Amino acid sequence: MNKMQSIRKDWNLIESLISRSAKVLDIGCGEGGLIKQLEENIQANTRGIELSPDLARKAIADGLSVVQGNAEKDLDQYSNQSFDYVILSQTLQAMVKPRDVLLELLRIGGKAIVSFPNFGHWKIRLQLLLTGKTPITEGLPYVWYETPNIHFFTIKDFQDLCKQSNIIIEKGIALTSKGRQFEISPGISGANLFTSEAIFLLSYQNFAPIKLQSKQKTFVSNSALVN
Repeated sequence: MNKMQSIRKDWNLIESLISRSAKVLDIGCGEGGLIKQLEENIQANTRGIELSPDLARKAIADGLSVVQGNAEKDLDQYSNQSFDYVILSQTLQAMVKPRDVLLELLRIGGKAIVSFPNFGHWKIRLQLLLTGKTPITEGLPYVWYETPNIHFFTIKDFQDLCKQSNIIIEKGIALTSKGRQFEISPGISGANLFTSEAIFLLSYQNFAPIKLQSKQKTFVSNSALVN
């Protein structure tokens, strides 16, 4: 499976998790391929945010509602629960503070869809064991000194983070490098070993928007206050 086929499979699974005509924000949308697919297939009302000015311009030129911005700096411009779904596809591992970003997604949207490469995959473990060097795979194709990825984590790591942050995992889907799909079940570790990427549908427990004296939009969790 080539890279474009893998991305398309990821998009199709994301689409399957979204209700028809939903309001959707895609963070790190690139040229807007996914939001265009969602508009055409399920009549979603889409918006996108993209770090690269060149990619954002291409999306805008294609008639898509996309702005250039930084996901770790500009999400506070969005109101609480202003979208039905917020998507972060294959980008969480490049965030400086991934937990804070996750909580922001669930402040902005009723649900979040997050996908990422699984660093627990057996091929990665074997490469590291046999070569003693940072693994390079289809999902993690960069040499260590050029990679945009700064956090390497597994499906189990992500499940633990959600539990610690009171984030509800509504559905988890794991993909093998050949495109086979497996539902991720609590307490079953096979997906962490045998699959190369994962997609999670998330919601937030005890969402409670509040107003502070500052103009920043915030929400309270049981364990953290996120600005």
